[in-house]
Amino acid sequence: MNKGLKSNRRDFLKIAATTGGGLLIGFNWSACDSPKMKVISDQEIYDRAVNFNSFLSISPSNHVVIFSPNPELGQNIKTSFPMIVAEELDVDWANVRVQQAFLDTEKYDRQVTGGSGAMPHSWQRLRQAGATARQMLMEAAAKRLNVPITELKTDKGNVIHGSKKLNYGELANEAAALTVPEEVKLKEVKDFKIIGTAVKNVENDAMFTGQPLYGLDVYRDGMLHAMIQRAPFGMKLKSVDADEAKKVNGVKDVVTFKDNVAVVGTGTWPLMKARKLLKIAYEPIDKALESTAFHNSKFDEMLNSGAAEVKRKDGDVNAAFKNAARIIKSEYQCPFLSHSPMEPMNFFANVKEDSVELIGPTQTPDRARNAAAEICGIAPEKVSVELTRLGGGFGRRLRADFVEEAVELSKMLKAPVKLTWTREDDITGGAYRPAVKYRFEAALNSKDELVGYKLTGVGMNSGNSTRENNFPAGAIENLEIKSMAFDSPITTNAWRAPITNFLAFAEQSFLDEVAEAMGKDPVAFRLELLDKAKANPVGEIHYDIDRMRGVINTAVEKSGWGKKQGVSQGFSVYFSHRSYVAQVAEARIVDGKAILDKIYAITDCGIVINPTGADQQVRGGMLDGMGHAMFANLTFTDGIADQKNFDTYRLIRMKEIPEIETHFIDNGIDPTGLGEPALPPTGGAVANAIYKASGQRLRNQPFSNEEGMKNLNLGNPA
Repeated sequence: MNKGLKSNRRDFLKIAATTGGGLLIGFNWSACDSPKMKVISDQEIYDRAVNFNSFLSISPSNHVVIFSPNPELGQNIKTSFPMIVAEELDVDWANVRVQQAFLDTEKYDRQVTGGSGAMPHSWQRLRQAGATARQMLMEAAAKRLNVPITELKTDKGNVIHGSKKLNYGELANEAAALTVPEEVKLKEVKDFKIIGTAVKNVENDAMFTGQPLYGLDVYRDGMLHAMIQRAPFGMKLKSVDADEAKKVNGVKDVVTFKDNVAVVGTGTWPLMKARKLLKIAYEPIDKALESTAFHNSKFDEMLNSGAAEVKRKDGDVNAAFKNAARIIKSEYQCPFLSHSPMEPMNFFANVKEDSVELIGPTQTPDRARNAAAEICGIAPEKVSVELTRLGGGFGRRLRADFVEEAVELSKMLKAPVKLTWTREDDITGGAYRPAVKYRFEAALNSKDELVGYKLTGVGMNSGNSTRENNFPAGAIENLEIKSMAFDSPITTNAWRAPITNFLAFAEQSFLDEVAEAMGKDPVAFRLELLDKAKANPVGEIHYDIDRMRGVINTAVEKSGWGKKQGVSQGFSVYFSHRSYVAQVAEARIVDGKAILDKIYAITDCGIVINPTGADQQVRGGMLDGMGHAMFANLTFTDGIADQKNFDTYRLIRMKEIPEIETHFIDNGIDPTGLGEPALPPTGGAVANAIYKASGQRLRNQPFSNEEGMKNLNLGNPA
């Protein structure tokens, strides 16, 4: 396969440094991981390796090739998956090489990145793969040495018997020919040597030196580039005048399909210029075009309609509220949000007579394959999908719309096509986090005890905008959770920690409001609710009370909750994607300005495979949580997004990041997911801290739009 790069900015930096006459010194970043020089090329290792199973092969040079099946988008799965296999195989990590596997539904289950589910799903499978190969290598060694297998042990890629040592490479051919054992013994947690240690990302070297890893790096001889002008939401294509666009040097053609106008040519720059010259007319599809003002009025209409669907109901809610001494009521609202990954949508497609070749960044390669097969009228088995590293996804690349566009164009043009979205396309092109509004109500009796709880969620294409079985469900005798969604032409999709990314903020903020009304410490109030759920559960409990209590107590300890002077603390705790995270934010008011100094995060995600990667995941989730809660806002006028690039669609900046302190609960249970759980509680912790410091409740996102929060400052008092 001819896959490479033309001279680009990365190459220019190298050329400029050389032609400038100075001394150019290269630094080998991979030397940070191991001082050993590579004598055998990676390609030679791959070519000579003996296959043991879907996950690993062993080379005669005693190098182990481990295949990572799931898409890598920054969650470190391409490092942590091989660590698990290598642990059970008992090899020296310095001798491990990692390869991204192609889509192969026969070999692998769930080749998907999303829902923080890759690790929980694959944990046992990966361990089994490594342990099985290790067992076969020991059996081969036992036969060669003519000794009982019980007298053998393994260490760093060697089978050892007394003073004799055989490396795995020597045994690979013999072992691979043996019958695969049906049952193998897995290591005990206390015997782990690789799992639980800090291992650098296996692609650090390639990333630091600008090697082609991403979909945007894909290049094939003879391929065409394409960019698309898409119709506004709720509109369809009426007419196109492309005469001026076709005159731009480098433009090959302008074609239309499914209300899209595609400019095709030799590179992205002429296409960007040509697209601006297109004269396109649109017309409404079947109803009035939507704007943010309409969405806001629709939220209120739905909340007051009484038509929301009951998702959970415990006890007699009507009686609890009818007889309440006090009712606390609050509403919380969030806007649509773009996923805004650093790498915009892109994909390569080559539609041939009876097959399709796909290359690019996708969180759901099987969905991409099936979409291509349907468009081309061929069996899915005729479609190959090569996965590149994803420059971010956050749920946006769960969809296959950009893949379908590339396939449609390749089929139409009878040529390989690389489709590229611009940043403006990415922000205005849809599949957003749904806009949602919540109404919370709490009933207190004459003793200021919580006797009733109601939540109604309404959203734009949100599906069920609640998580009816999450805390505090099960801890309140009378509880009602309802949901309702409006069918909007503005497309939506899962956005990192779907639904809970805003629901957690709203729930945790409201619980603080209730605690204050009851005259209770907010942490003590949550612990009391958990005690009630433990002693006298109401209905089903879908969360682990002890794990939630564990992160709360640790957060109290690590943050010095309630014991610090000169700083206001806000608390939040949430369960999502099988894991538990408690956070404490610290804020101050300086010269009338809210300053966020620090956030503590306590995470229970089971066994931590790679502490470095885990820490990055928690910090990244928290930055997403606080940055989007404070700044990000997407509004609409007549079906068109008002914000089109980062000059108006505000994200958190590096200088604004407060101090973050992370801790993990060591409980020895199987991993339970980490890509998303740290995001949901962050907004609540921050909002509760700001309230403590300023006396102002923040109920709508972004916070920076709220009165008095225009000068909100994150970790940078200057």
